[in-house]
Amino acid sequence: MTEQDATTRARHHYDAYAPRYDSETSFYERAMLDDGRSWACSQARGETLEVAVGTGRNLGYYPPGVHLTGIDLSPGMLALARARADESELSVDLVEGDAQDLPFADAVFDTVLCTLGLSSIPDDRAAVAQMHRVLRPGGHLILLGHVASPHRPVRAAQHLLERLSARRGVQDFQTRRVTPLVRDTGFTIVYRRHFRLGAIQRLTALKPTEQHRVRPPSAGSS
Repeated sequence: MTEQDATTRARHHYDAYAPRYDSETSFYERAMLDDGRSWACSQARGETLEVAVGTGRNLGYYPPGVHLTGIDLSPGMLALARARADESELSVDLVEGDAQDLPFADAVFDTVLCTLGLSSIPDDRAAVAQMHRVLRPGGHLILLGHVASPHRPVRAAQHLLERLSARRGVQDFQTRRVTPLVRDTGFTIVYRRHFRLGAIQRLTALKPTEQHRVRPPSAGSS
């Protein structure tokens, strides 16, 4: 399957899934994420891009003063996000588009955030490169999502979930290794922590400037 085919299948899958998404993911999120959404969104500042905004489940967690642009591949998911945005006090623009080829100029956002979305994007390397491109120097990347657990039994369960998702017509990549990808793209890791036996990762990173280099702290980088 080509990358374009995978992207088209992902769009069709999430369009069909959109009416059930919120009800079917609520329990999972409570069990797996804890306060992950509020942790991620509370760090957003200024012009913020949320990649794979989905149905807008993060909208209630952003601090005042953020101007949010949300992008998603699925028109069906965006329709639900727009309903949430209408009830939000945030300044929100919602855009249909592909995370692998973001329709924005270089260096226009202060923050780029993605929660649970990177595992559903066919080419995660392209997506992270695009996040880097649209961030201003000194801007922050905030990621919350699935990564390969270091524990073999957990990783085996993750591989099983990947196979089951593929049978439903879309790949959900549970076992990606996000940290080296973020580093290789040119970000400096600022914070990294794993949860749920290593299957969920919280990560923040900086797009460096020539004048501003950050050494990753030793604490909290497990």
